[in-house]
Amino acid sequence: MNKRFFFPLIIIFSGIVIIAVIYLSNNFQKKEETKVEEVKIDEPEFVKHGTLQFIDDSITNQLIKTIDIEIAKDEYTREKGLMYRRNMLENQGMLFIFEDASPRYFWMKNTYISLDIIYVGKDKRIVSIQKSAIPLNEESLPSYKDAMFVVEVIAGFADKYKIKEGDSISF
Repeated sequence: MNKRFFFPLIIIFSGIVIIAVIYLSNNFQKKEETKVEEVKIDEPEFVKHGTLQFIDDSITNQLIKTIDIEIAKDEYTREKGLMYRRNMLENQGMLFIFEDASPRYFWMKNTYISLDIIYVGKDKRIVSIQKSAIPLNEESLPSYKDAMFVVEVIAGFADKYKIKEGDSISF
């Protein structure tokens, strides 16, 4: 075969291969982008169900702070909690209500904002606080004592308002 004829064929064939690779690569990227868009979850909106007061029982029941709360009282809403939220205001929180008082364990799976997790006993007194829980962390954050209620607020809230074990809540 003539070398002058063979060389242009190699160049044409190489060009076709390059164009095919570019086309397939772009097409693959578009499919990957589509998959990401399909999985995207809209951020849930805060829905006010009531208010909750933190009370300092050591100073003759002095009100510390009042926040708006969203209530999670069934299995589905308790399991979902504040997942997929990207922000929450300082005066907002979520109150989890359980049927009984027992040791509780929360985690931060699919939770994008750092939280203070306040565990509250049947008598509505705070039994423990997990401060500044790490977003997206699946480590178990225990109550250490029996809790019937749990309040989640933005990280730093407990320190800012000096909320401590022995204080109580009212809602």
